[in-house]
Amino acid sequence: MNCANNFNQNFDEDLWLEPLRAGRLALPIGETPEPFIDVEDVADVAAEVLARGGHSGQVYDLSGPRGLSFRAAVEISAGAAGRSIDYVELTPEVYRAELAASGYPEAAVAALDAMFAMHREGHTAVPADGVSRVLGRAPRRFEEDAKRVAASGVWSGTS
Repeated sequence: MNCANNFNQNFDEDLWLEPLRAGRLALPIGETPEPFIDVEDVADVAAEVLARGGHSGQVYDLSGPRGLSFRAAVEISAGAAGRSIDYVELTPEVYRAELAASGYPEAAVAALDAMFAMHREGHTAVPADGVSRVLGRAPRRFEEDAKRVAASGVWSGTS
């Protein structure tokens, strides 16, 4: 099973939670779309593949239903949260410098820089059909997750 590089939960549990809380997400990605996937879809696919036969030798590329730019994902998140959150486009050099200044270890800076270089080249831009092939339904939309997360108050810092 292959997975998309970015998950909806990166915005509320991981990499971009604190920047969203602070009102500014700054990345070196441009308008290259990313088909963010909900980790629950990944778990549902894994459970189905493990519980039922007929998947031997199959490869399922997993992604969300459509590509969104990071700018669009931030706008959706801000709208759901009912507050202003800015997306700022950085050059790779400025991004690496901001990560280093924030205390990220050199290996993490290099890994994130490499991930965004791959994204800018469009390697993960096209949505895959693995979720629908395995589960017989479309993957969850980013907007669904943003509404759920916003209702929890996590982006306002009151969760």
